[in-house]
Amino acid sequence: MRLEAKKYLYDIQQAAGRVAAFTAGKGLADYEQDAMLRAAVERQFEIIGEALGQLSRRTARVLPERTRDAARRRSCRWMPRPG
Repeated sequence: MRLEAKKYLYDIQQAAGRVAAFTAGKGLADYEQDAMLRAAVERQFEIIGEALGQLSRRTARVLPERTRDAARRRSCRWMPRPG
């Protein structure tokens, strides 16, 4: 794995850890009432999204078929299941 990809994965891991730390022991009501908590969590998700986007763009050049397949699987995950 390239060093650049590892850096993005590290950023994702760190941001996810921060979300877990920020929300530990908190419920939805806490999240809804605390503007600073919401802002902190949302910022970490922005970091994760940006890192995933960069990682996807960088790896798409190297592994275009795998990236397309992964994107297809991700989009299907959110589709409602019949029945």
